[in-house]
Amino acid sequence: MRVIVFAKAPVPGSAKTRLIPALGAAGAARFHARLVERALGTACAASLGPVELCCAPNRSYPFFAECAARFGVALTDQGTGDLGERMHRALAADLPAVLIGADCPAMTPDYLREAAAALAAGQDVALGPAEDGGYVLIAANRIRPDAFARIGWGGPDVMEDQRARLREVGWRWSELPPLWDVDRPEDLARIRSGVPGVAALLTALRREEDGENTR
Repeated sequence: MRVIVFAKAPVPGSAKTRLIPALGAAGAARFHARLVERALGTACAASLGPVELCCAPNRSYPFFAECAARFGVALTDQGTGDLGERMHRALAADLPAVLIGADCPAMTPDYLREAAAALAAGQDVALGPAEDGGYVLIAANRIRPDAFARIGWGGPDVMEDQRARLREVGWRWSELPPLWDVDRPEDLARIRSGVPGVAALLTALRREEDGENTR
C-alpha cells in the first residue's frame, strides 16, 4: 500500500501564508518544511509500503530532493487542477493508497495503520476528519473523479461535502477519530502547550531564527 504525502515547496510568501502574521514569511516557510519532514517520518514509521512525496508546484525544488535522500521516498508532481483533481490523480496512479497532508502534527503511525486496516476490512474509503471541518487523511481502495466534485476546498464544509459525494457514488467508508491541524496562528498554541513530540518543531524554528540573527 502506498502512502502519499502532499506538500508544497517551503517558499517564503507562498507556504503557510496564514501563519505569516505570527511567524513571518521566512519563519512560516521553515515551519512548513519541518512539518513536511515530520509527516514523512510518520509515513515511513507506519511501515505500510512505499512512501511518496507528491510535490507542488513540482519536484524541482532542492528541499524535495533533500527529503528524498533523507527518507528514501519517491518524488512525484501534483500537477495542475484544484485539490480534488490533484488528489484523484495521485491516488489513481496505484491503489490501494493512503494520502495525507503535511499540516497535521498530531498524526501518528498508528493513525495511518488504522486507515489501512479499514481498507483491508473492505471499506472503499477511510477518512480522517479535521476539527476545522476538513480532513487530514483519505485512504482509498477505489477512486473516480466525481468522488471529489463540488467540494469547497479550503472551506469549513469540506468533510461534509466529501461525505455527500461518497453517498452519491454509493461507496462504503469509515471515519477515524478527528485530529487537529495547523493553519492559523491560534493553532500554534496547541504546539506551544507541549503536545508530545510536536513542541520541538517550534523550538527548532526558534533556534534556526536565532542562528540566522547571530550571523
